[in-house]
Amino acid sequence: MQKRRLSADIEVSVIGLGTVKFGRNQGVKYPESFELPNDQTILNLLSQAKEAGINLLDTAPAYGFSEERIGKLLTARHDWVIATKAGEEFLDGKSHFDFSQSAIEKSIHRSLKRLRTDYLDIVLIHSNGDDEKIIHEDEVFVTLNALKQAGKIRHIGMSTKTIKGGLLSVDQSDVVMVTFNPIEQQDREVIQYAQQKQKGIFIKKAFASGHLSLLSEEDPIQNAMQFIFGEPGVTSVIVGTINPLHLKKNIQSVEAVL
Repeated sequence: MQKRRLSADIEVSVIGLGTVKFGRNQGVKYPESFELPNDQTILNLLSQAKEAGINLLDTAPAYGFSEERIGKLLTARHDWVIATKAGEEFLDGKSHFDFSQSAIEKSIHRSLKRLRTDYLDIVLIHSNGDDEKIIHEDEVFVTLNALKQAGKIRHIGMSTKTIKGGLLSVDQSDVVMVTFNPIEQQDREVIQYAQQKQKGIFIKKAFASGHLSLLSEEDPIQNAMQFIFGEPGVTSVIVGTINPLHLKKNIQSVEAVL
């Protein structure tokens, strides 16, 4: 699988494996409910991903038990680029946000422990939608940069929800995660700006959280991949699945368009 350079020392596969379904099935926006996978299912999926050339894993504290399960089951840590997040937690069926310095620092140290690693390749701020406040008033990038200098994090960024927040994040971080698919195209401006600045772009909700397939009888995965990678500034598409057939289809679709 093709890889794209995120920095001088990291290349990531053009598909990243999203792991929300490893640890959380409450309060999610997928069209169908699902049971959390057992350990063997996750091990098989990680093996399938690795064999296909995927090296990017995307997780978060807000994904329930995802970080703990990855830490328990992942082997050959240095073969993987692990991206996690900070700022949001999912407790008692609700999301809770805290972007203070102490909360971010606590979150990072907890993620290191859960993932059983001494460094995090990428940490993204998990925005609640108030991107500008998070950047300007909470000064999250000041906090993340200090942790980066301390060697806990290699790359920093934000999973944004506004165009302005995305543009600000491009200026102040290494990688920005944005929503981009055939029915949600507003973040194209952020992608193009990131390309100008030679910063990384991760795509979330490439298939509109599974709803894209409800809008077309054509091949929604192939069409989405073709649309997304039509923007040259895209580094990687995060695909969240626990179904090996879906993962195979995603891999085939992206390889067909690149």
